[in-house]
Amino acid sequence: MIMWFANFFIAGSMTMVMPFLSLYIETFGEFSDAYVQRWSGLVFGVTFFTAFLFSPIWGRFGDHYGRKKILIISGIGLSVSVLLMGFVTSVFQLFILRLFMGVFTGFISTSQAMISTQTPRESSGSALGTLQTGNVSGALMGPMFGGILADSIGFGLTFQLTAITLFIAAMFVLFGVQEFKVEDTGEENEQSYSRKEVLQHIFKNPILLMVMIVSMFVQIAHFSIQPILALFVTEIHGSANIAFFSGIAFSAAGVGNLLMAKRWGTIADKIGYEKVLLFLLIASGVVYLPGAFVDNIWQLLVLRFLLGITIGGIIPVRTAYIRQAAPVSIQGEVLGYTTSLRFLGNIIGPALGGLLAGSFGFTSVFVTTTLLLLASGFSLGLLLQKQPSTVKRYG
Repeated sequence: MIMWFANFFIAGSMTMVMPFLSLYIETFGEFSDAYVQRWSGLVFGVTFFTAFLFSPIWGRFGDHYGRKKILIISGIGLSVSVLLMGFVTSVFQLFILRLFMGVFTGFISTSQAMISTQTPRESSGSALGTLQTGNVSGALMGPMFGGILADSIGFGLTFQLTAITLFIAAMFVLFGVQEFKVEDTGEENEQSYSRKEVLQHIFKNPILLMVMIVSMFVQIAHFSIQPILALFVTEIHGSANIAFFSGIAFSAAGVGNLLMAKRWGTIADKIGYEKVLLFLLIASGVVYLPGAFVDNIWQLLVLRFLLGITIGGIIPVRTAYIRQAAPVSIQGEVLGYTTSLRFLGNIIGPALGGLLAGSFGFTSVFVTTTLLLLASGFSLGLLLQKQPSTVKRYG
């Protein structure tokens, strides 16, 4: 329960600033729309460059020394980074702070690894789905509060209040969480693994490798629209109370995610993680395409809600699958590599979205996203047909 609240505060705090990041950039000077769109993608995505580099390091550190320490460091580091963002005066300063923030962006993925290794294998999907509702609840509330605060008290103070909630999350972990060392069962799991052996384990399990790669493409697809969503809302709705309506657009996906995240995990526990992942990838692609043709805010909100139902289940189901496919002693590092690939997607996605929107318009972003999701789903489906149920299950 403590981890649920910690994830709630982290997700809420991080998403509070997302709806108005592009609007914040506009306050630094008189810029063209194309300039703002490009820099919105770069500023949004650069965080994940350093996160991409540091995730395997944090994952291996957690496997050896415990994940609670990482969660505390991450929460405090995020708090300091966001606090300083409220005082920047140029796009470049914001870019540098977002780059620095990426070092500490593994809080939620680390908490998933922690919960995954400390719950029974047969119920890991449900447990991770429950944890995901904390992330989603925070992500649902964050954009709405962020939009209201930005319209009411300005961007700078909103960053400072966000930093306070991030620090509170770190304190929740410091004083409220106890981590127990989990031992592997089975002779083959008693050994310790070198980094080379971990990578060999991944490459010898093609479905595991595909799930990790698919995670990257899901992030590319999903994050291609995120940094420019506020600009898209402006185009179809107008500029009145734009921060608030952008927050609502972000939060609509969170509502659908909140309703179904745990349910998808429970379903996957019963019928198989690979099958549910395949369905969610195809369904997400189908739901994303109509976004290219909306002409008012309410149509967009309905589609964002449906997207939350589908794409929101991918994270807990994917993490639960890795729980099955890797020995306990290396799950943190495997999840670290998976998170790195996700962060690589988070780098590519915003930059790609900003480039496409600036060059070809918003429609091209939705079409490209749809194609990526469908291609990921069909690729996973083809591999599952060739190699069904080949992954060894670990306790």
